[in-house]
Amino acid sequence: MALTNILLLSQIAGYVVALILSLCIIVPMSLHQDEFRGHCLLFSAGIWRESDGQFVADWASQMYCNYTIFVGLILFLTSAVQIYCLSMLMYKGEDSSFLSAFIDVITSIVLTSISLIAAVIVTLGFMTWCKNMTKRFPSCELAAGNNIDKEDHIDTSGFHIELGVAQFGIWSSLSIWVGLSVFATLKLLRYHQLENMKVSMYRERQRLIEAASSCNNQQAEIG
Repeated sequence: MALTNILLLSQIAGYVVALILSLCIIVPMSLHQDEFRGHCLLFSAGIWRESDGQFVADWASQMYCNYTIFVGLILFLTSAVQIYCLSMLMYKGEDSSFLSAFIDVITSIVLTSISLIAAVIVTLGFMTWCKNMTKRFPSCELAAGNNIDKEDHIDTSGFHIELGVAQFGIWSSLSIWVGLSVFATLKLLRYHQLENMKVSMYRERQRLIEAASSCNNQQAEIG
């Protein structure tokens, strides 16, 4: 199998995995916000009230959860479009152009960067929330399912597994997009090598033509 087909198949496989992992970000984070009545636990703090054992939350900005969901949606849409485009190219027996490969490199690098930011936000934000939960419970996991905030009417039954899945999805997505960036860069380098080869062949052909013309002129003068 040619190098072109190997890279193309690797890219398609990577985008399929990226598509699945993006759902592991979107679905749990959306469920979390719904169960928390629009609140976002990432970087949220608070105090435990001694009178009734309720958690008086100082909710952080929804931007943290919204950004993570937004990144998941962008990764989902980009993966879906790329799967379709690359599958059509493979079906037609063609390959992407140099411009398309260059755009793929830039896109992959940008998506890798925003995925890294989202991964750090989710991890550090969840750690901040769990730090508050462990002030009353032995572990953050045990806090899930307990009615800790009646005033805000939040449902904490699934926050631990939802944020756990979201963390898995975002960090796994990051690793996949790093790989896709490598594949896109390899394809761009291959195009660059082919272009250099064409230029070298053109120059060599021109040199041979000039040499043949010079030889013919010398023979004509001798004759």
